[in-house]
Amino acid sequence: MARPVANTEPMTQRVELATVMDRLAVDGLVTEYAVAVDDGDWEAYRGLFTADGRADYRSAGGIEGDAAHIAEWLARSMQLFPMRQHLIVNRRVRFGILDQDTGDTARVQADYINPMRFATPDGASPGADGGSTAPDFVCGGRYAFGLVRTDDGWRLREVVVQEKWRRTPVPASS
Repeated sequence: MARPVANTEPMTQRVELATVMDRLAVDGLVTEYAVAVDDGDWEAYRGLFTADGRADYRSAGGIEGDAAHIAEWLARSMQLFPMRQHLIVNRRVRFGILDQDTGDTARVQADYINPMRFATPDGASPGADGGSTAPDFVCGGRYAFGLVRTDDGWRLREVVVQEKWRRTPVPASS
């Protein structure tokens, strides 16, 4: 007599749904990261990280440190660029690859392009005088995000920027 086969379909569906929900939450966190930097919302930026969260912007000419220190540095640095827009694309999400993973960690590798506009000499926002708002500084590269699920949802534990290229204004010839 054949043994009955256990019905695992409902369990599989729950696991797949949980994975989809985690992917959406992780994707949302990466988007919130870009929006916080673009909007200069440094309180929101700090809130995206775990208490021990760190970021490394050294490949782009920046610094490495904890989220609070990085937020202070970004607040000063981004004053040069009142117009900025991160576009984070080609997001590859991987769950369960960190040491001693219990399903509550993730890695995201994502490419970025970041057009920015320098502040005008008088400190006005670009386009305030009716002039161009087109970016005059553009860079691109890849982010590596390390995330962990906390009681407050997914948070960044690590952000590493690997700038691959940049285009800066060409000085006018005399």
